[in-house]
Amino acid sequence: MRDLAPRTPHWTTPLRPRLVAGNEVTLLQNGAEYFPALERAMVGAQHTVFLETYLFEADPSGWQIARAMAAAAGRGVAVHLIIDGFGCAAFDPVIRQHLQAAGVRIEVFRPENGALLWSRKRLRRMHRKLAVIDGEIGFVGGINVIDDQIDPNHGALAAPRADFAVQLRGPIVASVHLAAWRLWWQLTMTNVPFRMRMRMGKDALREPERRRAPLSRMPDPPGPAPAVAGGLRAMLVLRDNLRLRHSIERAYLRAIGRSRREILIACAYFLPGLRFRRALRSAARRGVRVRLLLQGREEYRLPHWAQQAMYEEFLSAGIEIVEYQPSFLHAKAAVIDDWATVGSSNIDPFSLLLAREANIVVINAAFAQSLRSAIERLIETGGRSLVPTLHARRGLFARCLQGFAFGVLRAIVAISGHGAGNRAKF
Repeated sequence: MRDLAPRTPHWTTPLRPRLVAGNEVTLLQNGAEYFPALERAMVGAQHTVFLETYLFEADPSGWQIARAMAAAAGRGVAVHLIIDGFGCAAFDPVIRQHLQAAGVRIEVFRPENGALLWSRKRLRRMHRKLAVIDGEIGFVGGINVIDDQIDPNHGALAAPRADFAVQLRGPIVASVHLAAWRLWWQLTMTNVPFRMRMRMGKDALREPERRRAPLSRMPDPPGPAPAVAGGLRAMLVLRDNLRLRHSIERAYLRAIGRSRREILIACAYFLPGLRFRRALRSAARRGVRVRLLLQGREEYRLPHWAQQAMYEEFLSAGIEIVEYQPSFLHAKAAVIDDWATVGSSNIDPFSLLLAREANIVVINAAFAQSLRSAIERLIETGGRSLVPTLHARRGLFARCLQGFAFGVLRAIVAISGHGAGNRAKF
């Protein structure tokens, strides 16, 4: 992909993937590194804060970020929080009240209307985890606002969840800012009943939040792009259900197709489509070392079993599989030669076909090495390599269970309207 010089994206600019030079990208591992960096940025905020998260838990890390947001709003900073209606269906009312009392503006992506109401659109979630402060500092990754050693379904964890994010400075932040601003504006419009918008008029959307129906003041469009902050080329890759439906998958496939030395993928939920699997097998045949660090502990049964149904195909092609054991693996990161990505997108049908996702791609040997080293430390300290001959001898019950789970997931994707004819062919 052609490298483009830094420039300010207009607020109507399509957010297609484009490499931008002049950036500083800092790798952050787990909430232990991410939350302090995010809090510091919020403490220094002067104008705007945007935060998007799938989960926002009322645990120590959640309260750490909530207090930082409330303090910024109390100083007059325009603070915007977007949460997902399914991931945050039980959003803690005490935290919500604390944030709203301070003036934090909250919008919900596709609010839940009831567990018994089914809709195809219900699977289309806002899975992005990103933040941008004053249009100068950006964060993109896979880390929700949740403590490293607390799981909403499994309680306290013996070891920290394994995850990554990046902190961004430089012109690439303009794209992150624009993405956050644009989603906020869309939700501000869709979450306000049409009749109320017509009755109160456009100017009502710009009023302060002194009368909070579901209305929030529209933030100002992003300003000038930040100045050059480093020497890295970076690219924001978004996935939505419109023009950017296949952006993340294409970015992966392009990098895999060009690989010459190694492919190292760390992914919590790994159920790639046919084209993706073919690309990995083709890379292995031409001598590229392909390694997958995958979830070893059973977090959700159906995707865990379905993922295992693919292992024999990968192992027979010479692809190495390592299962992470100490805790839950939540990372969505990869290193392909000098190409590296960190973000929110799993390599599964829900991320690649249904959810809104955001990844950062960096093309730089030094950054790729830092991410490679971090993933390899996870492999060395908590990985269990699968032996092809032993895996092939697994019992009939395990094979049937895994095949059944894989079939069920394919059916769910088909029901959602993304099955037959989809280029990913799950």
